[in-house]
Amino acid sequence: MKTLEVDVGHSRYQIAIGPGLLGNRAVLDTAIPGRSVLVVTDATVAPLYLERLRSGLGGRRVAECVLPDGERHKTLQTLGRVFDALVGARLNRDATVLALGGGVVGDVAGFAAASYQRGVALVQLPTTLLAQVDSSVGGKTGVNHPGGKNLIGAFYQPIAVVADTDTLATLPDRELRAGIAEVIKYGCVWDPELFDWMEGNLEAVLARNADALTHIIARSCEIKAAVVAKDEREGGIRAILNFGHTFGHAIEAATGYEAHLHGEAVAIGMLIAADFSHRLGLIDAAAPDRLQRLLRRAGLPTRPPRFGAAKALELMQMDKKVLAGAVRLVVLEGPGRAGVIAHYDKSVLDATLAEYFG
Repeated sequence: MKTLEVDVGHSRYQIAIGPGLLGNRAVLDTAIPGRSVLVVTDATVAPLYLERLRSGLGGRRVAECVLPDGERHKTLQTLGRVFDALVGARLNRDATVLALGGGVVGDVAGFAAASYQRGVALVQLPTTLLAQVDSSVGGKTGVNHPGGKNLIGAFYQPIAVVADTDTLATLPDRELRAGIAEVIKYGCVWDPELFDWMEGNLEAVLARNADALTHIIARSCEIKAAVVAKDEREGGIRAILNFGHTFGHAIEAATGYEAHLHGEAVAIGMLIAADFSHRLGLIDAAAPDRLQRLLRRAGLPTRPPRFGAAKALELMQMDKKVLAGAVRLVVLEGPGRAGVIAHYDKSVLDATLAEYFG
């Protein structure tokens, strides 16, 4: 098992990464305080791992809330089901919410934990690669709205993250590839050596080599922890971790959160953002070409559905990085370097949107 620490000043917690952790009583006893827990999971994960988790929880009082699977269920209505489960089990402020699943479960359960009785303990137990490398760390929680992704939520740090790498054995290939997109993102905006490593070792990751998976999970979490420690609430540098997300979120919203997995939309969005960066003269043409080759090797999409440039811009204007009406975009400035810009030639953005969205 490998452990890392996230320190945001007011909150400090450990990330545990390794095999066999969901049933490990010692690990779970360290991570989970109190005797009462609500396990929030989904209909796909529950049959696979709920019983294994139960075996590691010892004599705790365990309530369960099994949600429908999929991004389209990341709604206020689904959030209400978690509140109903908390109230129905008569859980109090000494309870702990356990988020067992991927990014949707983590976001919904996290928002519920942040809100229930004005805040109860949260432990993230991510079971997808995307959740293990990104969404379970850093304290972003929330749900979608028909007008945009993640518009309703809160910053709320977990008290622990336990990433059992054994859960990746049952992860569908498409979900694995979606998680790889977020790893590539870290290489683009922070760590060019990680990008190089992914180019040289992608086949090992796709083959689910244990050492390769542990490496990318740990390195991604190290980067996320370093960035979040500097800027927990995304007032500055943390925004670079949204590279590709403004375009990607527009794709997800326009297609009703059904056509693409989050990581797939982010992959497309990263390529659009890299092309936009090139059009602005910030990077040379080789950079987006190199990114496109790696995304394609990973089996990720690189072209969005053509629902119109005007619609894309309309959805982007609901992005959380918009300030004073300006769409702020994460751009690449060089290998492992990114920035957020609000002032740019709008005709360049228009031309980029027209190229990709029609």
